[in-house]
Amino acid sequence: MINKLVKPKRLYQEVGLKLYEELRQNRVNIGDRLPPERDIAERLGVSRAVVREALIMLELMELVEVRKGSGIYLIKQPEENNKTDRFEASLDSDDVGPFEMMQARQLLESHVAEFAASQATKKDIKKMRDALELEKQYIEVPDHDHAADKLFHLAIAEATQNSVLVDLVENLWERRENSPMWKQLHSHITDQAYRRKWLVDHENILLAIQQKKPDVARMAMWRHLENVKDTLMLLSEHQAPNFDGYLFSTNPVQLNEN
Repeated sequence: MINKLVKPKRLYQEVGLKLYEELRQNRVNIGDRLPPERDIAERLGVSRAVVREALIMLELMELVEVRKGSGIYLIKQPEENNKTDRFEASLDSDDVGPFEMMQARQLLESHVAEFAASQATKKDIKKMRDALELEKQYIEVPDHDHAADKLFHLAIAEATQNSVLVDLVENLWERRENSPMWKQLHSHITDQAYRRKWLVDHENILLAIQQKKPDVARMAMWRHLENVKDTLMLLSEHQAPNFDGYLFSTNPVQLNEN
């Protein structure tokens, strides 16, 4: 059995452990396809985002393989005594699931943008414009990193004139950059067209901050990060049916449009 001293720290790890035990106990054959994410999510009472994260965890453990447009397949048999360092490290890892991370960013950065709209100086606006110009320059460069994207979001945080908020936003970006889960998710994304959509989102956020409209800035950032979540879910889809939009079961914050 799995070492009982190693306890999952995060929900996706709990779901990943359940899937591991189910695969082991049901003696699923190597080469068999796992059930659709939607079915797993409904059976376990969690969102598809959490199931996607749990499957990424099993993928990093080299137990399953993603086949684009087909599904996820078992490539190594989970055994009762297969307590590898990789497995226990996965359970003990502090790595945040990419969709959970995006949800945290959405909650934080929408209000950061709202506050920035009332505090931003001309110098802050110039920083945001410069970041957008850099983003435009690199938008057609294949496999280019998201440095300009990060610069734009940090410029907004800096416009609040609050160093604690800057630290919080920067910390989430650093966790993303150092996250094996995030990197594995992006390894399945080959279509870079989404970057143009995100650039338009950024322009809308900047406009709201320039016009000193806090509510509009909050909603613009909320929509942008909602678009990011949906896009990542869609582009990393591995099964033939189209993504149904079921990410998190409920919206934790009610935001009203004015």
